[in-house]
Amino acid sequence: MTAPRQRLSVLILCTGNSARSVLGEYLLRDLSDGEVVTASAGSQPTGRVHPLALEVLSQDYGIDASDATSKGLDAVADRDFDLVLTVCDQARDRCPIWLAKGQKAHWGLADPAGIVGDRATQRRAFERTAEILSERFRRWLELDLEERLDPERLADLATVSPSTEASR
Repeated sequence: MTAPRQRLSVLILCTGNSARSVLGEYLLRDLSDGEVVTASAGSQPTGRVHPLALEVLSQDYGIDASDATSKGLDAVADRDFDLVLTVCDQARDRCPIWLAKGQKAHWGLADPAGIVGDRATQRRAFERTAEILSERFRRWLELDLEERLDPERLADLATVSPSTEASR
């Protein structure tokens, strides 16, 4: 009989906790089938999850994120994480020392909530962000448990971006 596989815990941080980190939290939770415990927070939370983040998760990935909230670092201050993943430069620079108990990695992405344009243009920015995160998490989940926390592997994954022809 094999021992049960250890579940890693991952915190995904961005500035507003309204788009990138929420997409990451729910995509990783879904892709890992519960193998990874996920959470997200923001260094300056907006107080609301962007509606296009919820729409892309629901319509493009079949993920119900209706319980998602935009929360600050204080909401996760009492938890330890195996991996703290920042998805924007500002969050990386403001990541408190106490969050450094686990491995830290940075997968910087442009903020889709900051895209100016019509609704279709804005939605495409959210779709692209979700595609990139999804591909990076798929590859991360293919790694052995020890490799998932390897700084070099994590840095390599920061450059992964699916081609425009890639399907979900």
